[in-house]
Amino acid sequence: MEITKDIKYVGVNDHDVDLFEGQYVVPNGMAYNSYVILDEKIAVMDTVDAHFKQEWLDQIRTLLGDRHPDYLIIQHMEPDHSANIAAFMELYQDTTVVSSAKAFTMMKQFFGTDYPERQIVIKEGSTLSLGRHTLAFVAAPLVHWPEVMVTYDTCDKVLFSADGFGKFGALDVEEDWACEARRYYIGIVGKFGAQVQNLLKKAAALDIQTICPLHGPILKENLGYYLSLYNTWSSYQPEDDGIVLAYTSVYGHTKEAVDLLADRLREKGCAHVVVHDLARTDMAEAVEDAFRYSKLVLATVTYNGGIFPYMRDFIEHLTDRNYQNRTVAFMENGSWAPTAARGMKSLLENSKNLTFAEHTVRILSALSDESRAQVDALADELCQ
Repeated sequence: MEITKDIKYVGVNDHDVDLFEGQYVVPNGMAYNSYVILDEKIAVMDTVDAHFKQEWLDQIRTLLGDRHPDYLIIQHMEPDHSANIAAFMELYQDTTVVSSAKAFTMMKQFFGTDYPERQIVIKEGSTLSLGRHTLAFVAAPLVHWPEVMVTYDTCDKVLFSADGFGKFGALDVEEDWACEARRYYIGIVGKFGAQVQNLLKKAAALDIQTICPLHGPILKENLGYYLSLYNTWSSYQPEDDGIVLAYTSVYGHTKEAVDLLADRLREKGCAHVVVHDLARTDMAEAVEDAFRYSKLVLATVTYNGGIFPYMRDFIEHLTDRNYQNRTVAFMENGSWAPTAARGMKSLLENSKNLTFAEHTVRILSALSDESRAQVDALADELCQ
C-alpha cells in the first residue's frame, strides 16, 4: 500500500486474535501497522506482532530488494509493535535502532540487549535526516506507555502517531471508524486524558496532512473530525446527549424496573436510551457508552451487604478511566436492607464533576406502586 510516493505500508492483518490485550473482543480482528520511508536513507517505522514476523520481514525484503534499511524507529515498546526487533536487527546487522531512553530500557528487558553499539537515543525535539525527509520526534508519554514517541515527517507532512488515532479492526474489513476507535481509545488510553491533551496541543502546531497510526486505517481526509473526537474524549466531555442504563438483576425484578424506566424515557422523547445488562454485555461496550453519553443510571441489587460483582466491576472500569462530567442516577433493590445505592455512590466519590440525580429508585423485592412512582419521577428529572 502506498501512503505517499516515498512512504509505504508494510503492516499486517490479524484475524486469529480473539481478545486484544487479553480482554477486548475484536470480531473484525486487528491491524498491526508498520511503514517504510524510502529516501537516501531508509527508515522502517516499528515492527508488528510476533505471530507475523515472517510475513512482515518478507514484505520489507520485497519492497527494498537489494537495499538495506538504515534505521529501525521504535515509537512504542508494547509487544504487538516491538516483538520483532531482535529478528529484524539480526537480519539487518548494519541497521541502527532509533528510540527513546525509556524504550531502550524496555528493549533490554524484552530482548536482553538494547543494541548499545547500534542505537540512537531520541527525545523531544530530536530530528533525523533521511535526505529529503526529516523526521521530527515528539514525546508522547503515557499515550499510553511512558516511553512513547510520535514522529512527524516534515517533507510529506505525515504524523506517525503510535497508538494515537488507532482503532480495533483489521484493514481488510469495512466498518465505521468512530465506534471501534472510541472503544479502543476509552479502553486503552482513556485514563490518560491529560497526556492526550498535551499531545493534541503539540500536534496543533504541525501541518498534518496524513496520520499513520499503529492500529487501524491511515487517515487522510477530514482530519479535523478525528482531532475533534480525540479532544472530546480526552477532555472527558460527553460526545452525545443520551442516557445509559447499566444494570444487574438476579431474579428479574431489577430488570423489570430498568425496562420500565427505559420505556418512560423513550415516551418522553429522549433521543438516545441505551440499556446494558452487565452480566451479559461486552463490558468494553458498556464502558464506551457510559463515556459517550451525558447521563448514566446504575441499577443493581444489594448483594452480600454491598453491590452485585458485575456492577462493582463496571464502576471500577469507569473510575479507572477518570469518569467525570456526567449526571448519575441510582436504582437499588433489596428484600430486607437495601444498601446498593449508597455502595455505588461511594465507589464514585473521588470522581470529578459528577451531578447526582435527586431521585433514587428503591425497590423492595419487586416493583410496587411506590417504586413505579419513583421510576416516573426519575424519568421526569433525567428528561429535563
